[in-house]
Amino acid sequence: MTIDTKIRHVTKPGANLFLELGFAPDEAERLHAVSQKEINDTRLLKQQLMREISGWIDEHNLRQADAAEILMVSRPRVSDVVNQKTAKFTLDTLVEMLSRIGKPVTIAVG
Repeated sequence: MTIDTKIRHVTKPGANLFLELGFAPDEAERLHAVSQKEINDTRLLKQQLMREISGWIDEHNLRQADAAEILMVSRPRVSDVVNQKTAKFTLDTLVEMLSRIGKPVTIAVG
């Protein structure tokens, strides 16, 4: 049996995927706007958590290698946090890192 792995279509960055999937234009626009808002909201949350971790590192005058040991991650991962590389982390991972340094995260729904 042969598996077909040919790429037939590539969606361009910034394109409305919902429109390409065949949704009606109005619905595609609505879905696209909702998804972009969710992506942005998640990015902002990650940035906030990363600022907390970076602030803790600065506050304790830690080298990234020392912070990595305490956070139980690699030194490059600490660098990614300090440099706000949000795409490289899930919210769960950042929450776990904050928990390891005694900064539990509280979620408020409002």
